Amino acid sequence: MLVLTRRANQSIIIGDDVVVTVLEVRGDQVRIGITAPRDVTVHREEVYRALHEANIDAASHSAIDVDMDSQEELPTSTRT
Repeated sequence: MLVLTRRANQSIIIGDDVVVTVLEVRGDQVRIGITAPRDVTVHREEVYRALHEANIDAASHSAIDVDMDSQEELPTSTRT
């Protein structure tokens, strides 16, 4: 883990396209702003974890529930 000290209005750059700026420090809270391309998703950690868990849960259930009793019987071919 890289640990940095920043003051209000100072930034760090991640890669070529992501800029994290300290907007305000008030007591034990820090407000930050993140500038990133639209194709880069940015989530708070708790939101990311909830989305990840929901995706795992959804993938573990069958996407299609088929009720075999409600399907119509297909015609069978007969030879004469």
